[in-house]
Amino acid sequence: MQRKVPVPKPMTILGLESSCDDTAAAIVRVGNAGAQVLSSIVVGQNDLHAKFGGVVPEIAARAHAEKLDLCVEQALSKADLSLTDVDAIAVTAGPGLIGGVVSGVMCAKGLALASGKPLYGINHLAGHALTPRLTDNVPYPYLMLLVSGGHCQFLMVHGPDQFKRLGGTIDDAPGEAFDKIARLIGLPQPGGPAIETVSDKGVSSRFAFPRPLLDRTGCDMSFSGLKTAVLRKRDALVEQNGGLLRQDQADIAAGFQAAVVDVLTEKTRRAFDHYPPGCQRTLCVAGGVAANQSIRAALETVSSTFDAAFVAPPLALCTDNAAMIAYAAAEQCHLRAPDDMTLSARPRWPLDLSQPSMLGSGRKGAKA
Repeated sequence: MQRKVPVPKPMTILGLESSCDDTAAAIVRVGNAGAQVLSSIVVGQNDLHAKFGGVVPEIAARAHAEKLDLCVEQALSKADLSLTDVDAIAVTAGPGLIGGVVSGVMCAKGLALASGKPLYGINHLAGHALTPRLTDNVPYPYLMLLVSGGHCQFLMVHGPDQFKRLGGTIDDAPGEAFDKIARLIGLPQPGGPAIETVSDKGVSSRFAFPRPLLDRTGCDMSFSGLKTAVLRKRDALVEQNGGLLRQDQADIAAGFQAAVVDVLTEKTRRAFDHYPPGCQRTLCVAGGVAANQSIRAALETVSSTFDAAFVAPPLALCTDNAAMIAYAAAEQCHLRAPDDMTLSARPRWPLDLSQPSMLGSGRKGAKA
């Protein structure tokens, strides 16, 4: 007689995210049938930081402190639940801008203490890395390219808490580089969408921008030298023409974007060499830069050459959000005990604990 395996009760988790410049709360329900995002509230801060040309940590932290409780209220209301209906509370405990992370951790502690619900501090990068499980139920192991404003890493994801870092950026993350280049050539923030739009009118082959670290083995990346090359070309054009012409702007944007695409695709090819033999292959990509259609198309082409599936979650779940934090807690809660009130915010927190943190700290947050 076959023994019946008990079906675990679905878990309903409240997630909080405040690691950079998006204040977010979400309710996610996870059971045998999969995961369901009951609500996801994200309040951005673009207007607060626009005149400064980048995220100001002190302003971001203050905005998080003002908005977190309101986001929680909205998330519960949209899910038609109260705090008593929640089984656990999850919060980003790092890495990120420390003031924002502290705001989220303190809010989550207060909610957990008041409700008696278990508390889980979650690595922000684990939230991104596990998002393909939330959206597409991708089986382990899978190759993840996390490419965002503050981070860029290749990860082999073997389980909810098992991540092997294959390589990452040693300086600027791609999203950070997009923002800086947009400012250099007079485009609005955020830089990623602005450069992508202008690039459609540009000639990418006009300027021979470098493809850093392609002459070295491995999966590490660098975008700082590319940024410097763009700066020098812009200065030369301004001196030559008395300003930057609109076509110059478009050609620089197109050339820069093409260089980023080339670096990411070549390093992705190398990352596939680390895939365990005999496994179904899947390349997953998450982070705000994954919204760039040229990058996404190039990565999908690389996947096809390796006979691998390609998964890119919807943009709302690629960029910073709290649903990914709640889902990560649902996967990890069966592997460890909840955190207590000593949970602290961490500006750096590598997923692969066998390796040191990636060097450098950008305006979008500390590298990990």
